[in-house]
Amino acid sequence: MKIEFDPFFLFFLTPLEARLRTIAAKFEIGHTQYLDPDGKPTGPLPRFAQDPATLVGMYRWMVQVRVFDTKAIALQRTGQLGTYASCLGHEAAHVGIGAAMAREDAFFPMYREYGVQFQRGVHMHEVLLFWGGDERGNCFKDAPAHDFPWCVPIATQFHHATGAATAFKYRKQKRCAVTVIGDGGTSQGDFYESLNCAGAWKLPVVFVVCNNKWAISVPLAAQTACETLAQKAIGGGIYGEQVDGNDIIAMRDAMDRALKRSRKGEGATLIEAMTYRLSDHTTADDARRYRDAAEVEDHKAKEPLIRIRKYLETLGAWDAKQEQAWLAECAARVDAEVAIYKSAGKPPVESMFDHMFANLPEKLARQRDACLELASHADDGHGGAH
Repeated sequence: MKIEFDPFFLFFLTPLEARLRTIAAKFEIGHTQYLDPDGKPTGPLPRFAQDPATLVGMYRWMVQVRVFDTKAIALQRTGQLGTYASCLGHEAAHVGIGAAMAREDAFFPMYREYGVQFQRGVHMHEVLLFWGGDERGNCFKDAPAHDFPWCVPIATQFHHATGAATAFKYRKQKRCAVTVIGDGGTSQGDFYESLNCAGAWKLPVVFVVCNNKWAISVPLAAQTACETLAQKAIGGGIYGEQVDGNDIIAMRDAMDRALKRSRKGEGATLIEAMTYRLSDHTTADDARRYRDAAEVEDHKAKEPLIRIRKYLETLGAWDAKQEQAWLAECAARVDAEVAIYKSAGKPPVESMFDHMFANLPEKLARQRDACLELASHADDGHGGAH
């Protein structure tokens, strides 16, 4: 016998939570990759990547950064440089950012984005001066004046970028602010506050998270329960996506699209670049104490230079002879910049006062005068121990 219920009674027979629950919103996070770890295309390439000369240009920047990075570590290990933050394994993410940015855009770095900075006019000797403890390394001679110097405090560069983007929008300028953070930095309040402002005010800013799996000695799994870091964009009401950060084509493409959205007034973007920190966190760190060697070796096979070089070789746009010639040229360039760094001499004593305040407070001004007087006595050979 078939029993039928009146819809009115069916309502009351349905569990309460089922009656009340509806879906308020749905979200998804896309992942972009164009080249697999063996340098084979995974699908149609974006327009810029169909020009081998463009790809060769980006690869050359990546190699230049790698050669510089290797030399900088050697300088530190031999006592000729202070603590240094290596960018080994991040070359595609950083060069992809710099390749997409326009000169009028503003960059707000963390402290290892040399691949962006070199493309924007920062000299290698300036990087060395900075890590050598010389404030003159923060005064970039040929980079855009609106680009910020390094920001060692974690995540505060996100506030700086958000503030600049607010000014760009207020002035109705077609300019974008771009900033970078590591996976560990996404746990900072500054990160969330900036995303919230960027979303609420629909700002022209691109936030890049270089997810290298390790916040010094803390693994990603201990930082967050999120499946992706890109989904943190949802809380700020901005667009978020994940890309293969070891794929220079994917990185450049994601940046191109994000900057285009911002220039059209469509707001901010959060890009999670999936990469890996092949080096120690800095030269003051020893990752062997907390990281399995097999894990590092596995990621070395996926590192960014290998895949783009293999792809260029497949196209006939690069070969071993060109590789060796470019490595030699990069080494010569680096050696020339190292020579400039070594010949710079000690920074003037007043530099410890001159780069913090537009108008030096009276108490610090007196200290500055006292230091200059002591330094002058020392130069005259009359100085003693103070």
